[in-house]
Amino acid sequence: MVKTIEAAAEDEKIVAIYLKGGNASVGGYATLKEVRDALKTFRKTGKPIYAYDVDWSEPEYYLASVADNLVLDPIGSLTLDGFSAEVRFYAGALEKYGLGVQVVRVGQFKSAVEPYLNTALSPSSRQQTETLLNSLWQSFLLTLGDYRPLKAAQLQAIANQQGTLGSKEALAQKLIDKVSYPDEIEAALKELTGGPDDEPFRQMSLLEYVNIAKEQTQADTENQVAVVYLEGNIVNGEGNFGVAASESIATLLRQVRQNEEVKAVVLRVNSPGGSATAASIMGREVELLAATKPLVVSMGDYAASGGYWVSAPARKIFASPGTITGSIGTYSLLPNVQKIANDHGITWDAVETAPFANSDTIARPKTPAELAINQKSANAIYDRFLEVVSKGRSLPRPQVSQIAEGRVWSGMSAKSLGLVDELGGLEAAIVQAAQFAELPDGDWNVQEYPRQRSFEQALFDEFFSALPPQITQSFNRQKQPLTQLPTPLAQELQGLQSDLGAWRDLDDPQGIYTRLPFNLKIR
Repeated sequence: MVKTIEAAAEDEKIVAIYLKGGNASVGGYATLKEVRDALKTFRKTGKPIYAYDVDWSEPEYYLASVADNLVLDPIGSLTLDGFSAEVRFYAGALEKYGLGVQVVRVGQFKSAVEPYLNTALSPSSRQQTETLLNSLWQSFLLTLGDYRPLKAAQLQAIANQQGTLGSKEALAQKLIDKVSYPDEIEAALKELTGGPDDEPFRQMSLLEYVNIAKEQTQADTENQVAVVYLEGNIVNGEGNFGVAASESIATLLRQVRQNEEVKAVVLRVNSPGGSATAASIMGREVELLAATKPLVVSMGDYAASGGYWVSAPARKIFASPGTITGSIGTYSLLPNVQKIANDHGITWDAVETAPFANSDTIARPKTPAELAINQKSANAIYDRFLEVVSKGRSLPRPQVSQIAEGRVWSGMSAKSLGLVDELGGLEAAIVQAAQFAELPDGDWNVQEYPRQRSFEQALFDEFFSALPPQITQSFNRQKQPLTQLPTPLAQELQGLQSDLGAWRDLDDPQGIYTRLPFNLKIR
């Protein structure tokens, strides 16, 4: 999207961009900022950006606020009510149904285990979440102010006193430029683009323009800056879209390291972490690559825990102010089904040749001695994690220990702590990698690994992979999405599915994980 928008800025046949909202499924604020920055580049050419919606949500408004013709429908509203992070807790349900969970963890802020132990946020978890949200919110307010004639304090007052504004209120507060119907916007675009009176305004969708833009931006050279995408939960083995599988990613990193045409590498990390073993396998390949070629990391919405582990060895790390990173800690979830099984007449007995031979059973809780073994393993991996960060970031070990403990940081905070070098997006990271490799301007191309799906397929997968299975199955039968469920209910069902789905990715052979909280959803 960024490259396509940048190409449109230089294309004399493109005279404007029209952003049409409508409850879009959008990424986190780090991703949105990169697209927003591309729109800012487009606007600097003097070409107008039109943006229209019936109801502007905060993420959509964040993106559209760069427009010089920001429009709200007369019947519409604009939401500016602040960020919240609501966490689901399952401890009560687990107890009700007789499912036991024991945990070991390292780091007082490593809160990924809390939904299965508590019924509310612990003080340390509340503290880190408040710090994170406040940092992200302040960045949000400051960013809005670059094109809206409102300072952060004024925007905060609107959030405190109003939250949701009607079209006339939004116009009076200067949050929008105009109140209009969509046909009035299309009439303005018709005047801008010309063409026969009986036809719509001349237009080309982003999907249609992708291939044209790609042809315009490719240089005639064999020099490559490789962009390797590490997306999703970190798991072991091989995997496809949606997870960062250790063997698949390690193979890609090895290929680009051995490819003589690749002069520099950008590792794009958008992952909350996962298996500690998988992170270690990929991290080793990152270290070997960094010792061979210039390596820069570009952090997306998340690059935390295991996602930070694999980032640490890079020569330089870029993040957005809205990136969620850090979370340097470890944990292990140890479920058992003893109570629910016993309540239904199921019992177990075992014969052992050594005291710990049956320690991997889920038929009973772990003994104190068995928990001590698990804790020792978690401690050892945490110690290795600290070593990776200390070496990769050239930070003293005691300093890393102070900012670790599983604590989550925003990209802005991470930069001040030395976990991140610069604030910037993927494009900035690519340019930096080319400079490290001393490649002349215009004498290199970007090659993506793994080979990217079509833009259409990416959007389709991104949207429908988030829906509950029963809805996607029904969509396949009816060839249309079901929208009968009320939106808040649908979102909650999707959240439940996401939480439960995360258990599928708990495949670490040692049972130790470096991951963000499963269900931290900022909205």
